[in-house]
Amino acid sequence: MKKNWVIIGTFLLSGMALGKPLKAYFSNLPFPMPELTEPQFPEYTVSITEYGAIGDGMTLNTQAIQNAISACAQRGGGKVIVPPGTWLTGPIQLQSNVNLHLERGALVQFSPNIQEYPLIPGLDGKSDQYIITPPISAYKANHIAITGEGILEGAGEVWRYVKKIDMTEPQWKALVFSGGIVTPDGEQWWPSKEAMEGKKTLEELKKTKGKLSREDYEKTKEYLRPNMVLLEACHTVLLDGPTFTNSPRFHILLSQCENVIVRNVKVLSPEYGQNTDGIDLRSCRNVLVANCTVNVGDDGICLKPAHIGSHQTPGPSCQNIVIADCYVYSAHGGFVIGSETYGGVKNIDVQNCIFLGTDVGLRFKSNRDRGGLVENVFIENIQMRNIKTDAILFDMDYQGNAPEVEMKKDLTIRKEAPLTNRTPRLREFYIKNIICNGAQRAIVLNGLPEMPIQNIFFENVYIASKQGMMLADGKNIELNHCRIVPQTGPVCHVIESKNIRFQGGEYPKDLDVFLKVTGEKSENVHLISVDFSHAKKPIELGENVKPEVVKIEK
Repeated sequence: MKKNWVIIGTFLLSGMALGKPLKAYFSNLPFPMPELTEPQFPEYTVSITEYGAIGDGMTLNTQAIQNAISACAQRGGGKVIVPPGTWLTGPIQLQSNVNLHLERGALVQFSPNIQEYPLIPGLDGKSDQYIITPPISAYKANHIAITGEGILEGAGEVWRYVKKIDMTEPQWKALVFSGGIVTPDGEQWWPSKEAMEGKKTLEELKKTKGKLSREDYEKTKEYLRPNMVLLEACHTVLLDGPTFTNSPRFHILLSQCENVIVRNVKVLSPEYGQNTDGIDLRSCRNVLVANCTVNVGDDGICLKPAHIGSHQTPGPSCQNIVIADCYVYSAHGGFVIGSETYGGVKNIDVQNCIFLGTDVGLRFKSNRDRGGLVENVFIENIQMRNIKTDAILFDMDYQGNAPEVEMKKDLTIRKEAPLTNRTPRLREFYIKNIICNGAQRAIVLNGLPEMPIQNIFFENVYIASKQGMMLADGKNIELNHCRIVPQTGPVCHVIESKNIRFQGGEYPKDLDVFLKVTGEKSENVHLISVDFSHAKKPIELGENVKPEVVKIEK
């Protein structure tokens, strides 16, 4: 795999080029990938004003915008123009062969009136579970796009609850003063009592009735939150240019879509926004996400490998995906896979991204109930700074909590469970040319006793952190020419793991312990050309760990 590199210190970095031609993202990939194509549209153009839309921020334009989209589709497709102005609207549905184009100065303001968003039995109309109609949706549409330099604003504040711990004191006081309701313990704010009690109401209804009706869901409508953009089972999709902000839930959710390009978009929400993922790819194949900027309250750019659709061929649900030249600021994770992985992941390339201030940098999470095979993941040239918890995290026992809660788990407590078809399997990750200045922990690999994380390869990884690396239930893990610089504790704590190899690299010389090995199943830990002579105690072995477990080669 050949690339043009610029050498900075001992690390290889390729330049972040803006406006790269499409083919440039797919040259020299470490796996074969079909060539992506952009949707093509007829020359026909129509403005939403031709169908009566008024951009005064007060007139509801739902029908006018939808009529413009429908008329354009009926003529064979083209471009629907949203000119400068504030365009108040309820939910709108994209249709095949239509490019919804937001000109610079256009603000599409989704209505804060919850009643504008009806309950529906899924986008296909066949689901047993009702959802709120998304502000923007499409189902089984081909050749669709949202382009331009305008902004889509989701009015998320009327839907989302807020945790007091996530706000400053002045923010919290202002929020409480604005209305809504605070939970009895004083720790959460909800827009309404119905929203606050919605989860409990749904659970009680399911216990007594089993299958719920539309009327049952109506009782909890203010609790149910829509994803801002939901495109399902679509083919040949382009999102290019707009800003998506303040979603009630996920901002951009592409589900079971193929031949997708997401580039030059911004995704923004308050850092305290609950579940406000940036860009989520659920069971999508043949995708490029490039030159995007994300600042949200949950995961930044995330793969969600769930079930594939009936229109998709058998195989891993997330496959052939390239993520390049992206920036993630506030987020639970910069690049994320999970937490559901049961659909499978294969052939992922992440390159030339910057994560600044995210909770976790690279985050791979699953658990015994939602697991599947994740393999062939290639990550290179990632710059990180001020990561709040773990720079790199593999967690096969994810419990669904926020990163700062998850990191408190005691990894020395290992409990085996039976293998099932939902046991997560993470393997064949190739991670190189990573720089992280500032993290709580450098690298954490938390496998399972019945299924270790295996075949993970680190090369040219530099991380300065408060704590070093923890490896529990891992197999065939290699660190080549890496530099892990913790302030305290060992550089690496190996727990119940085997075939671990450190070769070369640089490590601090004033630590009490360089390597700690615990767990009677730990074996075959190799140190090759590693200088740990200045450590006060180079190697510390736990109870039942034999000295020959660690092999040292000069």
